[in-house]
This record gives sequence, C-alpha cells and structure tokens, in this order.
Amino acid sequence: MSTRNSGRGNAQALPGTPPHYPFGPVRALDLHPRYAELCREEPVSRVRMPFGGDAWLLTGYAEIKQFLADPRFSSLEATQPDTARVTPLPLRPGNLLTMDPPDHTRIRRVVVKAFSMRRVEQLRDRIREVVDEQLDQLVARGPPADLVASLAVPMPVVMISELLGIPSADRERFRRHSDVLVSTTAYDAAEVNRTRTALEEYFQELLEQRRSRPTDDLVSTLLEAMDTERLTPLETARTGVGILMAGHETSLSMISNSCFLLLSQRELYARLVAEPSLLPTAIEELLRYIPLRSTGSFPRRATEDVELGGVLIRKGETVIFQRAAADRDERVFTCPEKIDLARRPNPHLGFGHGAHHCLGAALARVELSLALEGLIRRFPDLRLAVPGDQVPWKPGLIARCPARLEVTW
Repeated sequence: MSTRNSGRGNAQALPGTPPHYPFGPVRALDLHPRYAELCREEPVSRVRMPFGGDAWLLTGYAEIKQFLADPRFSSLEATQPDTARVTPLPLRPGNLLTMDPPDHTRIRRVVVKAFSMRRVEQLRDRIREVVDEQLDQLVARGPPADLVASLAVPMPVVMISELLGIPSADRERFRRHSDVLVSTTAYDAAEVNRTRTALEEYFQELLEQRRSRPTDDLVSTLLEAMDTERLTPLETARTGVGILMAGHETSLSMISNSCFLLLSQRELYARLVAEPSLLPTAIEELLRYIPLRSTGSFPRRATEDVELGGVLIRKGETVIFQRAAADRDERVFTCPEKIDLARRPNPHLGFGHGAHHCLGAALARVELSLALEGLIRRFPDLRLAVPGDQVPWKPGLIARCPARLEVTW
C-alpha cells in the first residue's frame, strides 16, 4: 500500500499544496493534458476544489470502475455542506443521484421500467417522428441554421416531457431552470437554490394534479410509488426533478457535442454518410471520446477507510473522478486519442458503472442515434457555417455544450 494518505476529513493528503482544480479553463471538447499525465502516473491524486476543501481525483479506468462499484463511497454523505465540490452548493439529498442503497434501490426500482430497453424501443418511432419534425422545420427555414436550438434542445425536451407528462406550455420554463441547476459559475448560489426549490414545488403541483386525474405517465407512476414504496412527497418531487434534468440535459449536450465533433472534423461526418452502417459503433465511440462534463463527477465520500489504486482514502474524505480520462486510458483502449468510428470492443464508462449506472442510457443512445441518422440521411453535405474555433460555448456549466452550432448545406 502507498504511504500517501490524508488523515481525517478533507485534511492535506500529500506533501505541499495540492493543485487547484479544475486545472485550467475548459475549451470546447479539449481535455486538459494534465488528466492524461495523471492517468499514466498517478491515477489517484489530491486536488484542491473550488468549494469545500480538498478531494481525491480519480483518472484511471480500473480505479474509477472499482470506485463506482464500491458501496463504501456514499453519494448521500456528499450532500454535507463541507463536501469538496466544484458547484457553489452541495447537492440536495432525496433524489436518485444523492441516494445510497437501500433507498436508492427502492426508488430506482419504481422508475427503471420507464427507461427499459423494451420501453425505449416502443418510443423509437415517436423519437424518429420528433427528429423529422425538427428537421422539416430546419429545411423550411433554410440555411444557415442553429443545430442546438433546432434539434439538440427540442427533441430531448419533448421526449422527457412526454414520458413524465409535463404540459407543453411548461417546457420552456423548465429549460430555463435547467441551465441554472447545471451551473458551476454561471449563476450565483442564491439563484441556484431558488431554482431548485421552484422545480421541486412545480413537481409537487404535478403530483397533486395526478392525484385527482391519474394518467399513463411517469409522474403518475411516482405518485403510486408514494404508497407502494413509501416515498415521501419531497423524495418523490426530487426524484422527478432528477429524472427531468438527467433525461434531457445529457442528451441535448451529447447531441450538440457529437454534431460539433463530426462537423469540425468533417471527414468523420463524410464517413458516416458513406457508411451509415457504422452508426452503432460510432455512437459508442462518441460516448467514449467526448468529455461531456466540464470538470470531474459529482462527489462521493468514503464511509470507512478504503484502499484504492494503492492509496489509502480515509473515512469522510471526498472523491471525484474524470470519466473522460479513464476512457482514454491506454491500458484499456488502443490509440485512445484517435477517434475510431469502427472501434471494437469499446468498454467505455460513458454511462457510469455500478448502482448509479445511468438510468436513461438506452433512451440517450436511441436519441443520439436517431438524431445523427436523420442528419446524415437528409443532409449529406451538412457543414459548419463558421470555422470550428469560432463556435461559441456555454460558459460555467457542468456539461459542455455549444451555445450555438451554425450549419449550412
């Protein structure tokens, strides 16, 4: 075992002062070179976070996979105010993201059927219909067009809203709230707090509406679970908010980023147009290669002393990880910096691992696949309307995403 350890709490771990995290400004889809260095040389390292003190940063594939499967690292404990983190406020307890088993298991069991592969396959035709509706509007308006506003945002918003049963009149409202909740620096802590509360209150209103008028949607399923699984009203509302956020924010960012990557390296898009049968492996490669998060993961805290990657992590210490670094670990992936649209095998961690493996992975895959399939089918000569280095990006958010992606054809 390494002698590197940090004592209790968030005390100093290594000689000297840990480097400040993040390591530098986030630029487009670039991954800071420090991650690759750490993955090779020190896959469990100490960093100083913007809020809450010091944390352990994981960058190696094996170390992250072990961490994600180990129940001794608690998501619930990481809601404590002194948790080291990149966001101004700690996450609130009471939603799937911040729960540990058995509560996490109990509530996940309620909603998992809505996101099963069978259910997603039933939605495939509807997703394709929504994609075609958005692309029809794109054609009608003519070039140039913004792929973020015209496709990447509306399609996932429509789908998660229909799954939950959110009225179309309310969708723009929750999109505005969503940008605030995924902020690291773009909004102040007071506004983030107000937005969290507003969304929770909105979901409680929806639950009350379903109590008198039940329908076939996920909000009604959550309402039933308040009785069958003994969910509290606050747990139910926070679970709904978590599903709403995760159900569209990741997809819209991933669609936007994938389009940017394929069009800024135009030979990749041209290859998909020429070989559409590559789309399934291309989707997995995009999930592997794109560093979706601007910084590391949401934090977890050790509930007892744990050895990880030869390092002793003490009870109470905070751990984060950078998934994109692990998915470029040369011990696992051949030529990891190369984008190989035909890569096999591809055991990436794009949707996580363990108990918190992304609930909506199947839906996200189908949404990304059908969005790209629609583009390469209908716009074989699609290209960026501005140079790639002039594409504007949303600042200060947890997930990377172009602010606009102007294209022409």
